[in-house]
Amino acid sequence: MATIAAREQGAPQALTAASWRALIASFLGWMFDGYETYTLILVAAVALRQLLAPDQLASLPIYIGGLLAVTLVGWATGGIIAGILADYIGRKRMLMLSILWYALFTGLTAFAGSYASLLILRFLTGLGLGAEWGPGTAILGESWPARSRGRAASVLQSAIGFGLLIASGVWLFVAPLGPAAWRYMFLIGVLPALSVLWIRTSVQDPDLWIAARERRRLARERVVSGRSVRPEDRALVGFTVKQILAAPDLRRRLLLLLVLSLSTIVAWWAVSTWIPFYAGQIAAKAGGNAQRAAALAGLYYNIGGILGYFVFGALADTWGRKPTMVLYYAGAVVLVLVLFRAVEDPSVFLVVAAVNGFFTLGQFAWMPVYLPELFPTAVRGSAISLVFDVTRYLAAAGPLLAGWLIVNLGGVSAAASIIGLAYILGLVVTPFAAPETKGRPLPA
Repeated sequence: MATIAAREQGAPQALTAASWRALIASFLGWMFDGYETYTLILVAAVALRQLLAPDQLASLPIYIGGLLAVTLVGWATGGIIAGILADYIGRKRMLMLSILWYALFTGLTAFAGSYASLLILRFLTGLGLGAEWGPGTAILGESWPARSRGRAASVLQSAIGFGLLIASGVWLFVAPLGPAAWRYMFLIGVLPALSVLWIRTSVQDPDLWIAARERRRLARERVVSGRSVRPEDRALVGFTVKQILAAPDLRRRLLLLLVLSLSTIVAWWAVSTWIPFYAGQIAAKAGGNAQRAAALAGLYYNIGGILGYFVFGALADTWGRKPTMVLYYAGAVVLVLVLFRAVEDPSVFLVVAAVNGFFTLGQFAWMPVYLPELFPTAVRGSAISLVFDVTRYLAAAGPLLAGWLIVNLGGVSAAASIIGLAYILGLVVTPFAAPETKGRPLPA
């Protein structure tokens, strides 16, 4: 595994036009991903009150949890497949395919006529949503120099916050349009497909990936010819996931990073996705408009998250990746308990939701900042997608568990407080997960 341990000599040393185009392309893909994801969170309760039978509405949180769960299963499946394919067919091609896929099925979701059809369409949409992140993160990481890669990656991750913010803002104006308002939100989700036209003509695969593809091609030729074959040649022609699992250092790294991913992703999907729903309940209890409160909570939460992304990147490039991660995990533990146990006033809730978003949403920046720096180019797409997506299979149970706890414990507050303790896992494991990579070149 000499190739895996080496450092990439052709890593970008300076910013170029290609670097900026890679950032813009991955940013757009992830921003639209955020819109599609949060649209479901915002409109699920409204849509299901139309699609479910009256006697099913008492279990509404469980049905909402089911929609989130199938989306996550689709996300995990699409993300793993796309990450692996990105190592073979290219970052750019896989990025375009993912955007086209999720735009198509988001638009089709507008025509769902039953809960069953909505479940199927959300799974299919999830395949595309998950497929975008790996190729987008890889193309960015391989196009930016080490000194500014952390900040660029945090800008990329902030795109989902902007997408969530856009969805919340659009819902403020679309929600009053009547019973079909939730369908309009999904129809708007077709628009991201237009970005593929620009990506196709303006973005190129990074030199690092092109070099890795050439090394793989030459290694395959040597293996086929029957000539003397080096161990690294056999590794290069092997399946990418097998390469990762066969190297002890990468295998251990992958497993520990999966624990961190589990902490971040399970807690977010099982806790933070209920913030709009909970905000609506608090507002209704105070005599306010539940739908407006839900949309405003989404806006405040995502504004806080966007700020959290930017600050994470700045801290990671100056202070270090791991100390910044510890700070964000600790902040998440505290702010989940404060938001769901100590706040009852609707106005105060919005402010605390923003601070909560800074830590719980902003912490996702560790993945695009840190992960590409821990795996070699030939398997980078596969590895980072495994870390980002495998845990979503387990996270899919999170919304279902949360829905069940909400129904059986009498409310969102108790369920969120219990599941939010998952952030402690990230706090404990971060110091041991992988080496500090601030300022280091990407591995070959």
